[in-house]
Amino acid sequence: MLPMTVYPLPSAQEILPGNDLGAVLQASLEGQGIAPQQGDILVVAQKIVSKSEGRVVDLNSVVPSPEAEALAALTLKDPRMVELVLAESSDVVRAVPNVLIVRHRNGYVMANAGIDRSNVPAREGQELVLLLPVDPDNSALLLRRRLAEIYGVELGVVVADSFGRPWRMGVTHVAIGAAGIPSLVDLRGRNDREGRLLEVSQVAFGDSVATAAGLVMGEAEEGCPAALVRGLKSTAPELPARGLVRPQAEDLFR
Repeated sequence: MLPMTVYPLPSAQEILPGNDLGAVLQASLEGQGIAPQQGDILVVAQKIVSKSEGRVVDLNSVVPSPEAEALAALTLKDPRMVELVLAESSDVVRAVPNVLIVRHRNGYVMANAGIDRSNVPAREGQELVLLLPVDPDNSALLLRRRLAEIYGVELGVVVADSFGRPWRMGVTHVAIGAAGIPSLVDLRGRNDREGRLLEVSQVAFGDSVATAAGLVMGEAEEGCPAALVRGLKSTAPELPARGLVRPQAEDLFR
């Protein structure tokens, strides 16, 4: 077992649609005097990925449907926001005053389909919100390829977002996109130290990496949208973050 090191990568640059994230992260790495090594894992906040991909919507451009109006009245939320949530979702899981939990079209069960306003710069006359990337696994793959062009080494890439969890207070970072890592490590069929066969153990490796990086990236005004994780090794096969989504047929709470 090797020691693990997490390097915060602050950035003062506001990400705009079309920005080259690879170049932005290269500047952050050079600013911290870090040269990426083969096997390092770069964790990036979902927000900078969404911003670079132009996933910004002005609420003033949204016309709520009757369904959104009714759900907004129930949840006490902005009908325009609810309309966007419904457009990004496949199912409403829970709707009560001040709470709207949905199944995102990519399978995540989360509040408000991951749409929010935090750390989205205001523009005069506009009310901007940020949606999740269309395909976070593909976003991670494209960024991995761009970093390989820049550095000539293969890095793992995780796109991280903050999730709440049933029965637990607070939020933690999880992997919604990943490339070059085993997002889920299946230990079933191996033995524990006492020789007992492991029958159900699966490790959410991608989420664990995201959470470790989240401790230095922060959740508020830190201005640290990425982190480099060094020292983690796994021989498990690569698996994108979609492998972490529990199939709906196995939903234990519905």
